[in-house]
Amino acid sequence: MTTPGRATAAVLTAVCLSGALAACGSAGASDAETLTVYSAQHESLVRTMLEGFTEETGIEVEFRDGNDAELANQIVQEGDASPADVFLTENSPSIAVLDREGLLAPLEQGTLDQVGAQFRPSSGTWTGFAARSTVLVYDPTALPEDQLPESILDLADPAWEGRIGIAAGGADFQAIVAAVLALRGEDATRAWLEGLERNAGVYQSNTAVMVAADEGEIDAGVMYHYYWYRDQAEGGLKGDDARLHLFGNQDPGAFLSVSGAGVLASSDQPDDAQRLVAWLTGREAQERLAESTALEYAVGTGVASAEALPPLDTLGAPAVDPGSLDQERVTELMQEVGLL
Repeated sequence: MTTPGRATAAVLTAVCLSGALAACGSAGASDAETLTVYSAQHESLVRTMLEGFTEETGIEVEFRDGNDAELANQIVQEGDASPADVFLTENSPSIAVLDREGLLAPLEQGTLDQVGAQFRPSSGTWTGFAARSTVLVYDPTALPEDQLPESILDLADPAWEGRIGIAAGGADFQAIVAAVLALRGEDATRAWLEGLERNAGVYQSNTAVMVAADEGEIDAGVMYHYYWYRDQAEGGLKGDDARLHLFGNQDPGAFLSVSGAGVLASSDQPDDAQRLVAWLTGREAQERLAESTALEYAVGTGVASAEALPPLDTLGAPAVDPGSLDQERVTELMQEVGLL
């Protein structure tokens, strides 16, 4: 089949954003210098969550933005000479790479305790600070509810040829593949990817997948929940006809991906870097996330997510140690089958 946008999504160029997050504020802060944060999460969300941090602590923040893999690779190449103090990811596989390379410092136990155990790795070297659920976005005119797949793995069946869409080049989809790998093993993951290579149109972004399903170009597509919920909050400008299917039942298609935050072992301001990660996982920042237009899930203990979202405990997500997701093997498998 002819697939749109088969080329891998273009890698974002890292841009150093000059200027601090906010002016230095309250008394009582130490003689702090500026923290350098390498961030792959959405800039608007991170800034919303860190609002008040500089005013309260006196610690200024500068961002260097890029995508997950790009920034992780940059930190690995920089090694102990990296200027980064904190690394924030959109999905967890890239921060797990740094963990395996021994480039992260252990987080303070008080920080870890602010987040549920399912949203942080067993290593204790980084933590989740936001989460997103895998979903199937679909065209209800083409897919009645009784014809929706029971599992995301069903999409490899020949019956789905030419009917589905994925953003194969993006960190989001690759994190989902990493979850399938962790949950079902290499043979099942390769077979699933081979089926997708035959069946799926490859799009440049999750939004493009959603629009294709909305316009009937495909019957269904794999993405994260918040693209649809944010569009609905904005009046359904891109996905007014599309609907979401939640796989549940601990299926890999119900995978919850976490955005990770970690302190670089090479940071020359480790105490201040620890304070920033503690802030992101604390109640105030988690409530700011829940009240924001981002519509990602809050992961702070005792903090409810946005009312528009299905509660986390209703999603039936499978148990996955987020530190076990293997980005390198995912890339190799996707290249082997021709999806990258």
